[in-house]
Amino acid sequence: MPQLHLLSPKGFRAAGVSAGIKTKKHAKDVALLVADQLSPAAAVFTTNKVFAAPVKIGREHISNGELRGVVVNAGNANACTGMQGEKDARRMCALSADLLDARDEEFLPCSTGIIGHLMPMQKVERGIRAASKALGNSREHALSFSDAILTTDLVRKEAALESKGGKKFRIAGVCKGSGMIGPRMTLHATMLAFITTDAQVPVPLLRNVLEYATERSFNAVTVDDHMSTNDTAVVIASGAADASIESPKEINYFRDALTNVCESLAYQIAKDGEGATKVVAINITGAISDSDARVIARAIANSPLVKCAMHGNDPNWGRIVSAAGLAGVPFDPDKCSLKLQATTVFRNGQPVKFDANKVSKSLAAKEVQVDLACNAGKGVATCWTCDLSKGYITINADYHT
Repeated sequence: MPQLHLLSPKGFRAAGVSAGIKTKKHAKDVALLVADQLSPAAAVFTTNKVFAAPVKIGREHISNGELRGVVVNAGNANACTGMQGEKDARRMCALSADLLDARDEEFLPCSTGIIGHLMPMQKVERGIRAASKALGNSREHALSFSDAILTTDLVRKEAALESKGGKKFRIAGVCKGSGMIGPRMTLHATMLAFITTDAQVPVPLLRNVLEYATERSFNAVTVDDHMSTNDTAVVIASGAADASIESPKEINYFRDALTNVCESLAYQIAKDGEGATKVVAINITGAISDSDARVIARAIANSPLVKCAMHGNDPNWGRIVSAAGLAGVPFDPDKCSLKLQATTVFRNGQPVKFDANKVSKSLAAKEVQVDLACNAGKGVATCWTCDLSKGYITINADYHT
């Protein structure tokens, strides 16, 4: 079977073009993703009180639960730009709608890049017009869209799957994110994710499963715990496949499939974290609840001391256990055990004898597993992060200047 991609689900087209917004010459920076017809859709956005103009407009436009498409630019976040920023975000939707015979509110705008700069609308409009003429449904079109949403990312991030057995449908997604990553999104360097499916899914169900998937994927990835002004994830269901999601079994299958795609994208964000040399998976078991487990996992993942230890391949169990203890939820170190790369290093309030050199060598891997068993309940969670390197500092010291 050919490799699945963003446009493998039936009923979608996309394009990405260069409009000269990014400083790198000829880099793609304006993109369109459109459904063949008005379709059920759901989206989640940043909960940062400082949010960008496209987030404000996006919340308005998604309220009816239907979209024709999304219009995206990279290189300028259109955040902290006042009323002009809102006008520009609305103009992006209006122009896209006009070119594709739709209504303004049927498009959701997304922007990513530098904060506090007014949009170069002449370039943006030129890009939208060019993208509307370049729309297609091939893998090349999907890759062009993926390229056009990137900022400091080093690689594209994509995931897709096809249902097995029962009703046949596909789910696919792409995202961007490398720095300024600490999403906490709800239904109400930036993380942007765009997901397509050709399943027939009613709007209330689409909202519920997206929120479920987001909590276990995008909200479980952190690079620097700096929640962006622009974080957005949107899913559009074209309904072009003969696969109506109705029964409890079908709903659970679809929910898990969507979560699988989102988790893959979240993992890829951590892997491509600014300056990262490895992915670090923080796995919590035995917390009092899943929510407590997520809080503990995030506290460990966000600790600069833990992230620096991971960069230096230092099996510093004290930093990890103490980070769990400051998370603000019930945690008893006398009951817990900690493994680094499958080697137990701490148990029942005390360190365990282990070969520090051997564990240090194992921490040099591209993927590191940190397993903390709380032994207090049935709560589980995983949070993905990366190490903290000099590269991260270099990238962010030079980003604006």
